Amino acid sequence: MLELAVLGLLKEQPLHGYELKKRLGDTLGFLWGVSYGSLYPALRRLERAGAVEVVEPGDEAPAPPMPATGSLSGEAAAARVRRLAKPGRRNRKAYRLTERGEQMFLELLTGDTAPGTDDERAFALKLAFCRYLPRDARMALLEQRRADLVARLHRARGSRAGQDRYALSLLEHGRKSTERDLEWVDELIAAERAAAAEASQEGATA
Repeated sequence: MLELAVLGLLKEQPLHGYELKKRLGDTLGFLWGVSYGSLYPALRRLERAGAVEVVEPGDEAPAPPMPATGSLSGEAAAARVRRLAKPGRRNRKAYRLTERGEQMFLELLTGDTAPGTDDERAFALKLAFCRYLPRDARMALLEQRRADLVARLHRARGSRAGQDRYALSLLEHGRKSTERDLEWVDELIAAERAAAAEASQEGATA
């Protein structure tokens, strides 16, 4: 799932490794703690697959020229600013998405979750980039999540026999959390349906 997260962030703009790590935390919060030891190998795998490429120095848009100041002291100050603005060796290597990366991103976003993957993290990650999906695919993702939560709720309600009060308390906590998640997903589904109905009405009156 790390590859999906990296591709999704690079779809927005080219980023350096440090920026990618920070954006992963900003996007998914406590659900995603990634180290440089896992991030950079993932970037190398994606680069070998042709999904990302390194942005070479000079590929970025050049900085606008500084206007002449008309004085020696002003020109010297401007020269110092230009030197400070040059990127250092450690932060020059940025990555951007390729055409193959665009395809891989959509394949991972719409594909089945790999066995053994944490369902909570997988859904949160796909939802974070849900805006890139067509409405039908967004609805399919939300409906699948709803079905998973309903099944989990049924299991929680049927596993009370032989439990002590501590285990029952834990089960009750899980049941309430699942119910809240289910309400949230129902709200997302209702919002998608409302947006679809509004788009349909606008198309009919156009």
